[in-house]
Amino acid sequence: MKITDIRFGMLRVPLKTPFKTALRTVDTVEDIVITIHTDTGHVGYGEAPATAVITGDTHGSIVEAIRKFISPRLIGQEIANLNRITGLIQGSLEKNSSAKAAVEIAVYDLWGQLYGAPLYKMLGGGDPVITTDLTISVDYIEKMVADSIAAVDRGFESLKIKVGKDIGVDIERVKAIYAAVEGRALLRLDANQGWTAKQAVYALQTLEDAGVRLELVEQPVKAQDLDGMKYVTDRVHTPIMADESVFGPAEVIDLIRMRAADIINIKLMKTGGLSKAIQIADICAMYGVECMIGCMIETSISVAAAVHLAVAKSNVITKVDLDGPSLCAFNPVDGGVIFNESEITVTDAPGLGIREIRGLEPLTASAA
Repeated sequence: MKITDIRFGMLRVPLKTPFKTALRTVDTVEDIVITIHTDTGHVGYGEAPATAVITGDTHGSIVEAIRKFISPRLIGQEIANLNRITGLIQGSLEKNSSAKAAVEIAVYDLWGQLYGAPLYKMLGGGDPVITTDLTISVDYIEKMVADSIAAVDRGFESLKIKVGKDIGVDIERVKAIYAAVEGRALLRLDANQGWTAKQAVYALQTLEDAGVRLELVEQPVKAQDLDGMKYVTDRVHTPIMADESVFGPAEVIDLIRMRAADIINIKLMKTGGLSKAIQIADICAMYGVECMIGCMIETSISVAAAVHLAVAKSNVITKVDLDGPSLCAFNPVDGGVIFNESEITVTDAPGLGIREIRGLEPLTASAA
């Protein structure tokens, strides 16, 4: 099975409600979708969102990185030579992690198809059913409480609460939500780099003293502030998770050596795809550090790849934050992973199991 062509499309899917964090507000998924075509007629699917405030990637940069730097290296390559292909992808240019991720996802999809097995089995197997949390966007307190109650009523047992806008209001937000859902759902806070280290310690100690028990707090300080992460981790009981501070295996090793975080958040759009995500999971397993698997604002194309990884690495990926498809107004994908509210189920279809993507707009160089 040889790669013969890589094509581009734009996928637009409205969200059920606007997605609001300390960094941005999004109301529609607008993702680049790639299809890798082969001489056997098989097609692999990949996807990348333009998350400039986190990865630095835009729609134009994703397309150009793949078209000019990655694609020329891959044409004619045998899918069976997976390690060679991922090495070519990762070495094609610096940064551009979302572009690399989209291509790697499609390649891994084809790798599973080549051997007629679902990707999770190719990666080691596991229980094909996992459970995700649901994100509650930052908003006024009454709205966040109502959204949290509605999510619990839908069956979600873990909620990720977006904070980081205003430290005083953030504390009141969390107290109100905790009181509304206590005993029915675990709460994870995500400050999206919105606090200073001292603010984070103040907020978390205040919440702990008030009897609020949180499952974890994600990225309370700026991504580059590893000393700040350690400052917070050393001073609170609540587990601290690194997200934007972690793009690759080297950063994971630094965080573990510094004891600057208790949990590592793996996202394929930060790691540049599955190959380095697997490395991160294996490093964390060696050191006994838990991982969460997360996503950006993505549909069930790229999130499916993260699901397969979570199933195969469930020994270390103990927490799941793959609610992107649940936030979408509809699922544009025929086949693949089944998303049913909090429950996610992997089928035994080869690769990612995707048969068709509805509403995909062909993309030319000028349109990018």
